[in-house]
Amino acid sequence: MFQIAAYFLGLIVMQMIRRPYERRVKSNRIVVARKTALEKFLLAQMAVGIVFIPLIYAFTSLLDFADYRLPSWTTWLGIGVSAAALWFFWRSHADLGRNWSPTLELREEHELITHGVYQYVRHPMYAAGMLWGAVQGLILHNWIAGWSPFLSLLILYFLRVSREEQMMLDQFGEAYQAYRQRTGRIFPRWRRS
Repeated sequence: MFQIAAYFLGLIVMQMIRRPYERRVKSNRIVVARKTALEKFLLAQMAVGIVFIPLIYAFTSLLDFADYRLPSWTTWLGIGVSAAALWFFWRSHADLGRNWSPTLELREEHELITHGVYQYVRHPMYAAGMLWGAVQGLILHNWIAGWSPFLSLLILYFLRVSREEQMMLDQFGEAYQAYRQRTGRIFPRWRRS
């Protein structure tokens, strides 16, 4: 039960991080929108995997057949990784500010953000999401509840990031190209000295 409580506490914190940014961007008019039906579907699938399947796991025995055992220390590792994922998630939102959007959109007076965590990686929210996917598997010891959103996240990442980068290139041109050359997508680029 501790594992399930720790997992859902992390989800609550994630929503507390995101909510103020969702409210703030509503007043900032969208000027470019490139979201697709597939993207909306994958975002919905992730929500199912992150919230609804873990709820089924927590309150029913329907998924018991897919349970697995891990040493107890993996739960503590998952909690530690969740703290890192939540920090990265918060920092990504804080650094983007009014430029954040849940889908492929540019807003009025959109700026290219290259400070904070964005000075190291171009897509830290995807990195935070992948960390959260690992957290879910470490905390919820069930093949379905533990890993359900990870595949949706990977598909979303591979389908959306190239389009997102093209949108940024179209908007910011050479400045974004230079930024791409000095940063990694979701992992920092290691530089040779």
